[in-house]
Amino acid sequence: MRVHITGNAGSGKTTLAKQLGQALNIPVDSLDSVVWKEGWVAASKEERTLGEQKLVNQRRWIIEGVSKTVRENADYVIFLDVPRHICLLRCFKRNLPYLFRSRPELPSNCPEIRVILRLIKLIWMFPSLARPIILQSLDQQKGVVLSQVINLDDLVAQIKVELGAIGR
Repeated sequence: MRVHITGNAGSGKTTLAKQLGQALNIPVDSLDSVVWKEGWVAASKEERTLGEQKLVNQRRWIIEGVSKTVRENADYVIFLDVPRHICLLRCFKRNLPYLFRSRPELPSNCPEIRVILRLIKLIWMFPSLARPIILQSLDQQKGVVLSQVINLDDLVAQIKVELGAIGR
């Protein structure tokens, strides 16, 4: 089973991925580890492509983040379509303890204070730039769009039913 969890910054991708990974006993990876290098240096296109390929070549996975490559290689896509104001609030709450140090899922020397304006712009532009592309891709893939938190057990059951087998 290969599950991609995508959505805006602050939509709850990491939290849901960890919960789903534990419920399904599937390893979880974050695209942050592929996209960023130490000191908020963006990985080159080649480095990102290689990193994404390494992740999707695994037999079973849950990968959270925004990536066409990951989305196209997933058996199931979960799009967290959360309003901007909620994403902004969640990012503020999530990043406050990490203003001057790296969050656990990020490389070292990536304090949030250095990217706060870029993050706000990303959250604000996501609905017009990335959302339409993700929704269009879901027309051809199995998946679900969630705009609010649902019961994890119900989501696990839905994924298993839609994929037709637990071992896929």
